[in-house]
Amino acid sequence: MSMPPPPAGNLRGAVDLSSLVNRPAPGAPGAPGANGAGPAGAPGAAAGVVPSLVLEGNDANFTQFIELSNSVPVVVDLRAEWAEQSKELTAVLTRVVTSYAGRLVLVGIDVEANPQLAQAFQAQSVPTVAALVGGRPVSLFQGNYPEQEVRAVIEQVLQLAAQNGVTGTVTVDGADAGADGPAEPVEEPLPPHHAEAYEAISQGDYATAIAEYQTAIAQNPRDSLAVAGLAQVKLLARLQDKSLDEIRDAAAANPDDLDAQLLVADLDLSGGHIDDAFDRLLTLFPKQDQARKDLIRTRLLELFEVVGTDDPRVAAARRRLAGLLY
Repeated sequence: MSMPPPPAGNLRGAVDLSSLVNRPAPGAPGAPGANGAGPAGAPGAAAGVVPSLVLEGNDANFTQFIELSNSVPVVVDLRAEWAEQSKELTAVLTRVVTSYAGRLVLVGIDVEANPQLAQAFQAQSVPTVAALVGGRPVSLFQGNYPEQEVRAVIEQVLQLAAQNGVTGTVTVDGADAGADGPAEPVEEPLPPHHAEAYEAISQGDYATAIAEYQTAIAQNPRDSLAVAGLAQVKLLARLQDKSLDEIRDAAAANPDDLDAQLLVADLDLSGGHIDDAFDRLLTLFPKQDQARKDLIRTRLLELFEVVGTDDPRVAAARRRLAGLLY
């Protein structure tokens, strides 16, 4: 099933965060940089040389892009030559991706010539945009979007990549760093506490990230990005060092254990099963005393922020919660 297009500038809810469950600690076997050579995706680390930041993929060569995604995010543009929307979006994606000067690459896929890849990414229509982060596919959106909204989605991809330690850069083969030409756009710096939280997330230090976002909110209670970031990091912290089987087995064995049920709802949402997560908590809600209802309501409000408060699934869950409250 294809993920629905995210709301404007919002990747939350379209991202499969299951790759972050039981993530190896930095330096542990299987973690980035565990071979002693330093993190392959450390900020500023070179991920390699590519012929271009905009590449063409097919069923035969796609493995190389999966490998590349362990160093930089790979944006996948699934398109068709006959579709005018595809041509328009490809032009937008090209401008956006190249503006990041090697922090990610764009790979175009002709769905008609490469049916296996189209099926793998569940591209039911064109254009469809996905990403590869750390070898894992991430559904982004379908259809054509304005450049500003596409850029906002790409920013979210880079945040997800940082959470997975994928923060390298690539260089273009033969590129002349001194050649005359238009300067690359300068990215607007993150607010200080957001930047500190972002850096902490990239190191797997969720406690520090939580503290930084809480400070940002204390300074500006209307900082919606900090509120959403705090909810996301809290989710990651709750799932850290826990396996999928451990979480699901505990919930199945202890149906009256609210903490176990809350955690399996976290797991469902992190894996993209948004409606299942909401339904689990909303079904539990009427059976609880007031204190436990407050806990469920608080967790739902956090998960709403993770998914995105303008997501239609959140709107439906809010209506159901309101019906249970009143």
